[in-house]
Parts: sequence; C-alpha cells; structure tokens
Amino acid sequence: MADTTFQKLAFVASQKPDAQSALKTLTERYGNVDAATADAIIALGGDGFMLETLRRHTTLVQRGLPVYGMNRGTVGFLMNAYSEESLLERLSAAEKTTVRPLKMMVEAKGGRFEDLAFNEISLFRQTQQAAHISVTVDGHERLEKLIADGILVATPAGSTAYNLSAHGPVVPLGSRILALTPISAFRPRRWRGALLNANATVEFKVLDPLRRPVSVSADNQEIRNVTYVKVHEDRGKKLNLLFDADHGLDEKILREQFST
Repeated sequence: MADTTFQKLAFVASQKPDAQSALKTLTERYGNVDAATADAIIALGGDGFMLETLRRHTTLVQRGLPVYGMNRGTVGFLMNAYSEESLLERLSAAEKTTVRPLKMMVEAKGGRFEDLAFNEISLFRQTQQAAHISVTVDGHERLEKLIADGILVATPAGSTAYNLSAHGPVVPLGSRILALTPISAFRPRRWRGALLNANATVEFKVLDPLRRPVSVSADNQEIRNVTYVKVHEDRGKKLNLLFDADHGLDEKILREQFST
C-alpha cells in the first residue's frame, strides 16, 4: 500500500528567482494547498527563508505540522538538496528533528518586548563604542563587565550559523546545551564563551546604554537601545523539521566539526 502520510503539500518560496522558478515547477507537479490544511510545508530558499517560514507559521508548526526545506538559497544548512523528483517518497523516508526556540524578554527605550529565535539571540554594539555588558547565569553574575562588540546565545540548530562565525563551538542536537559566545571580546581577553545547560536562564544588563547603546536580535528581528535582555529555552514550543535520511541535521553538525 502506498504511503499517504504526505499528500497535501503547502509550498512557500523566497523571492529569489531560483526559488520562484522551483515554486512554479513543484506546484504544477504536486499541487499546492493552504498551510492550514497541509500535511507538510515545503520551504524553498535558504536558511534565512526557513527561519522566516517558521516564524510565519509558528502556530501551525507548534501543533506538529512538519517543515521540509529544499535549498534554493546560498548556505542551506537547514535545507535539503533540491530535486523535483520523488518528493513524496523523500518526505515519507525523511527523519524528524525536533528543535526548541529561545525566548527573549527585553527592556528597551521603547518599552518591553518578547520574541522567539530558532538560531540565536545576539546583542550588538550600535556605535563605534564597544558594548559594556554584565552576564548572569541562573541568578549568579558570571561576568561583571564584558567589553566586546557583543554576545550571543545559540541553540544547537543555530550553533553552525553566526555562532560558528564568531568562533563559538558546534553543538550536537541531542546534547541539550546552549552556546554562550562573545563577539570580538576585548575584555576579558581570554574568555572564549561557555557551554550552558539548555535549562539555563541567561541575563544581560547593558552597563552604559546612553554612551554605549546596544541592540538585540532574535534571528533577524532587531530591537534597538536595549537595557536588559533575559534569554531561556521555550520548553513549551517544539518544531519538527524533516531531513533526508542521509543528510539529517545531526549528521550535518557532525560533519561541520571535522571540516577544515
């Protein structure tokens, strides 16, 4: 008997020409339904578009609707290889990876805000002046003053993104660990970051917000002129990404650790 798990597909695509061309081709071949009635969302683009898709359909994805990405962008770490052939078979054989987002609570010049991030939450200096930030983990101040361009907290899924570019560690998905990584730290000069339990709560206080203003980004959503940021894993939300059996996210992360 044929597998009927994935029959109704919702295709979404970035505005890049390759993604729009793929959207047209795949829609003609497999049809295209509204995400609310779909068995899976098929995201066509790069990693940035995958994050945009998860944000746009957060409610549906939280209810268990899986997302399968195909790379029509640049990096595509969160995406599978693009192919027009045997898509239903690939979906049926795909491995599910569950990811949990980070939640941030922010106090800023414009008020109080909350947001989610699937890759990382990053604090950045807004001017040429280095940021001065204190770092507290689970109620204990660990750094009285970090002088740096910024600092980030990355999920395992996001550890190979900006975190890796900032010389942070690659974190295996099953490790239940978050990466805390400085961005171009000046003081303490030898501090290279920390690995935290996924249950940890991290608090950042901007020490001189008027002279040394700082912004915070949850993936690509930015809030400027912040004074305080609290970050923790949102255990009440989990999202299911689908990966081809021989290109799962765990395998991608493992390969990245041995890349030269």
